[in-house]
Amino acid sequence: MTRMPMTNAPKTARIDDAPAIGRTLASAFGDDPMMRWFFPDDATREAGLGRYFTTLFTRQYGLHGVCERTDAAAAFWVSPEGADKAVPDADTIRELQEILGDRAGAFRDAVTAAAEHGPTEPHWYLAVIGADPAARGRGHGSALLRSGLAKADAAGLPVHLESSKPDNLPVYEHFGFVVRDEFSLPGGGPVLWAMRREPRAPKSA
Repeated sequence: MTRMPMTNAPKTARIDDAPAIGRTLASAFGDDPMMRWFFPDDATREAGLGRYFTTLFTRQYGLHGVCERTDAAAAFWVSPEGADKAVPDADTIRELQEILGDRAGAFRDAVTAAAEHGPTEPHWYLAVIGADPAARGRGHGSALLRSGLAKADAAGLPVHLESSKPDNLPVYEHFGFVVRDEFSLPGGGPVLWAMRREPRAPKSA
């Protein structure tokens, strides 16, 4: 039986997509320094990451963000209009604390530290983007990046993100991001790079 090729065409992520998105992002972030900081146990990391990203999607970004996926990647964006609503509520925080266990404090400190290095003016925020390692190099992440950046450009707004993986910096720079800040997470955590991309004039048809 011939296996259908995976399409990298972006599509809106639905709540019903949560299991697939959780698995995809768990695979994508298995070697990410910040995620390894939050989930240090090799034996339970993948399961923990799956629950973590599923919760973020179903309770936070999937409700108030702009979420897209391909057959092997997913991206969570926040527009200025959704910024206030996309902050996790008390129930979401409790669920994340249960998932993170004794690393919940490290997560809370990381969120606080990242917020201190974010822009204050209206902007689009790329909260999460990742592709299954088995499909890397096939344009899944790039397709999602282009789609989200086009929305920010149409609004005439900059885009902000944080990366904890040095190998990803050249990729983001290729799409117009520049490093604006570099800082270490509290408690001996990994380095994060705050990056910004200025808006570009949308290409005419």
